[in-house]
Amino acid sequence: MKDLNAKIDWLTEDLEALLGTHRDGYAMARGFYTSAEVYQEDIKSYWNQTWIWVGHTCQLPRKGSFFLFDYGPESIIIARDRRGEVGAFVNVCRHRGARVCTERAGRAHAFSCPYHAWVYELNGDLRAAREMDAGFDRASHGLLKAHVRILDGLIFVSTAENPPEIDEAIAKLKPLVAPFRLDRLKIAHEASYPVPANWKLAIENYMECYHCGPAHLDYSQSHSLKDPHSITPELLASLRKASVDAGLPAEANFSWSKVGHETADMDAYCGRYPLYPGYHTGSKTGALVAPLLGDLKTPFNGANDMQLGILNNFLIYSDHVVGYRFVPRSVQETDIQMVWYVREDAVEGEDYDLEDLTWLWHVTTLDDERIIRVNQEGVNSFHFRPGPLSKMEEFMTAFYDGYLNTLKRARGVA
Repeated sequence: MKDLNAKIDWLTEDLEALLGTHRDGYAMARGFYTSAEVYQEDIKSYWNQTWIWVGHTCQLPRKGSFFLFDYGPESIIIARDRRGEVGAFVNVCRHRGARVCTERAGRAHAFSCPYHAWVYELNGDLRAAREMDAGFDRASHGLLKAHVRILDGLIFVSTAENPPEIDEAIAKLKPLVAPFRLDRLKIAHEASYPVPANWKLAIENYMECYHCGPAHLDYSQSHSLKDPHSITPELLASLRKASVDAGLPAEANFSWSKVGHETADMDAYCGRYPLYPGYHTGSKTGALVAPLLGDLKTPFNGANDMQLGILNNFLIYSDHVVGYRFVPRSVQETDIQMVWYVREDAVEGEDYDLEDLTWLWHVTTLDDERIIRVNQEGVNSFHFRPGPLSKMEEFMTAFYDGYLNTLKRARGVA
């Protein structure tokens, strides 16, 4: 180990040099979380080349409905056009680059740039551009269009010219989550938790439960994932029976990963794990906090994890869904964004209480904000050296592999 350390400049912030520091089974080096160069490459070659969960079709109830999704320096318009189709566009005017849409959400007949009044249709086509030469080609100056895929109401967008293959992953996920009827959801609550840390530390924290026991006391009362040894055959048998009774697919744990693509790997995962006896959802008492989702016949005593791409994570209970995003704002600024969904016909104050619904993942995310913050503070130290990972951090390895391979391809590093 001394010989290896002697050959590595652990304090480098040069991306090519950093790519050569990583060791399988270890954390990543300091510069991945502190370098402005790495951050710019993250947005350009990772975020702009993959699929991002941006919202749900319930946010686009009518023709002309729109909302924005921002990350790093990027802004995306998601809109329902006059034909009722959902489209996505880079929120940058094709004239001199001003933001075209400045409202976060609403309804519009068209999008007009506030700078020089170029007007764009709801499908992104350029409708009008004032005082341009007779030879000006409007058709080639529409808003840059992003790719869109929808999984049961969940909207995914990619700005890549040739995005990773996603259709195979969607096809595999659909039957596994079909009984939840994710297309029949509404947003009960949204919250953003700013954390002074690099986005990768936030993603890593979500992808391992090694920290859950010591860091999340409330979560650990109900979720067996915090201690794999507590998942007994009896607990699994109970979950399987409850899942079948509820009308869910019989697989207690089903997963696959790395649907290959020349520019990025598209990881997908769907797995179910048990809650402890007495708990039927993620709540303070274990009792349901909202009506059963979709076509469920009875509650199941578990939590269903779904992931479509490393950046897009969902936790599905019998009665509600929680979506997670870790959105980069700068090198060491990240928003932990959370969205709580309930059945579309559920009425606040009658069918669910907002405080009861959001309690667990509000307090758990406050815990996460604290531990991610102190993680970044330690990583900032010039004395930090990457340490070995636990078996409970194995999903971080999948993230590292996909992330590092993507950056290597972008930089032409073997």
